[in-house]
Amino acid sequence: MVSSVQATHFAHQFGLTDLFSERGAAEEKSAFETVDPNHTEPYLPEWPDLTRLFALIRLRKVTSVLEFGCGFSTAVMAYALGLNEVEFGSEVRNQLRRSEPFHLHVVDDMKPYLDLTKARLGGDFQQRVTFHLSEVRMTRFSDRICTEYETLPNVCPDFIYLDGPSQGSVVGEVNGISTRHPDRLPMACDVLKIEHFLLPGTLLVVDGRTANSRFLKSNLQREWRHEHDEEGDVHYFEMIEEPLGKWNRRQIEFCLGADWRSKPLRPDLSKVLS
Repeated sequence: MVSSVQATHFAHQFGLTDLFSERGAAEEKSAFETVDPNHTEPYLPEWPDLTRLFALIRLRKVTSVLEFGCGFSTAVMAYALGLNEVEFGSEVRNQLRRSEPFHLHVVDDMKPYLDLTKARLGGDFQQRVTFHLSEVRMTRFSDRICTEYETLPNVCPDFIYLDGPSQGSVVGEVNGISTRHPDRLPMACDVLKIEHFLLPGTLLVVDGRTANSRFLKSNLQREWRHEHDEEGDVHYFEMIEEPLGKWNRRQIEFCLGADWRSKPLRPDLSKVLS
């Protein structure tokens, strides 16, 4: 577990704190703050979470990100992708089959948050990020009640960050059930619906949302390894199937190395590329 002090030092060292004007430490949220649909103020940066994302994208040489929910994480991941392009852009374009390398697609149902995140990004970052506004509704997956975005970006990411939607903004009910109740929990099924399009080597990171992570784990059908960092309150899912062909194998070996299945999923900040 990386302490707040270590994470803040790392964030300063790699220029992450320069991305935002809001540089204070995040305060602990109240019991109902994160499930209050009337809460529209952005939270302060949580450096342990943000440095983790930056480290993962740099260490795994990530080429494409799909983010559910937006915020400070969007700017940090766009920044990390930009550094990857500077260091690996030529090799990725010449050796791998990636149609939109070093790009981040964000899907969110709350326009004020999308607008705030766009305003937070500089010109170069805005070219690296595509924002998708989509309503979220109650639905079923394999007859289990859950939520889904109505539309998703038509992309093939090698890194997925699940930190949305807000359970209070979901539309509709199924059999009278909705996540808009403060005692409910987020329960998104979007990754399950696109699972069979994902490539071996794809990493899914779920921020908190342990109930949702257990729902995903019990319904994913392909071969994944899962790790729960309880102290960091984050879940990792990595697809560890055999590569689908030479292009997928080439991407895995370039980005992750031949021994990728035996590497720890939690990032080691001391090994981040500078």
